[in-house]
Amino acid sequence: MPPRHIIPGHSTDAEAMPASVDAFCAHMGIRGYSPRTIARYRVSLALFADWAAARGVERPRDVTRGMVERYQRHLLGHRQANGRPLTARSQVARLVALRQWFVWLARTHRVFLNPTADLELPRVPRWQPRSGMTVGEVEEVMAQPDLDTITGLRDRTILEVFYSTGVRASELADLAVADLDVPRGVMAVRHGKGNKPRMVPIAERATAWCEKYLLDSRPQLAVPPDEGRLFLSDRGRPFSAKTLTAMARRYLDAAGITRPGACHLFRHTAATLMLEGGADVRYIQEFLGHADLNTTQLYTHVTITALKAVHERSHPGAQGENRLLADDDWNVRAEALFEALDLEEDGD
Repeated sequence: MPPRHIIPGHSTDAEAMPASVDAFCAHMGIRGYSPRTIARYRVSLALFADWAAARGVERPRDVTRGMVERYQRHLLGHRQANGRPLTARSQVARLVALRQWFVWLARTHRVFLNPTADLELPRVPRWQPRSGMTVGEVEEVMAQPDLDTITGLRDRTILEVFYSTGVRASELADLAVADLDVPRGVMAVRHGKGNKPRMVPIAERATAWCEKYLLDSRPQLAVPPDEGRLFLSDRGRPFSAKTLTAMARRYLDAAGITRPGACHLFRHTAATLMLEGGADVRYIQEFLGHADLNTTQLYTHVTITALKAVHERSHPGAQGENRLLADDDWNVRAEALFEALDLEEDGD
């Protein structure tokens, strides 16, 4: 992915920002960072370099602590093209890139002092996953593609894979035909977030749609040279994550699902339905490809539907009569749900 911004400075100057950013990005590549992460860092550093150049600074060694603090205040007051301020998360992303760059510059003796040392980052509100769809809503979305068309069959298969595996849009876009193992009921995600591969289960229903798509749809979409990607666009080329998002949003709108999200809404739905079905949060962590269990535990916030059902059947005050729970299975489920909520609180 090419950078969206040109880094200002003299390209022939080995000590100017373009050369040092190039060297830093090359170092990130050697360390195993994904191309997407490197591209995001490059854009963040280009934005800082543009801001610094406007103030007469084109070399990293001329950046001072005071300048970094002014840049942080600039980010706080910056307004985007739509008039909205940068979110705290966007501010942190730009500052983290800047800090990591200067850590590397200091370690490699390209600067004498690190002006970002002890830089305090803005507090980011803890992310909360949105509520997923109900099973009935999912089925309504699945009924939207026109199965009499090649692209409709493909789109239905894509939606089924999103729902069954909970993969991200970028992960699905990168899937190859060889990544699908129908006999074993698993799928290889070779390019997960952070470039970390994982294996995920895929339900028999989804594999059946994949087999139908591979037989009846993909051969008619493929054009040479065929790179072997599992899902192909109308032009026979690999999908982009952005195109998949637009496609999923179109079918959600057609089904009357107005809540935010598109491909990620299927991901949230898969996670919350599994949790409400009794899945251990650690299995959900592996399923979603989360590096940190605390991220997965946030999904316990949206299991309130199952918890409310337990409450209504077990709490004496929730009924018109003083009624005690008689079903041991509900006790087991309630204990599991409360344990999950306790885990989430411990992660704060």
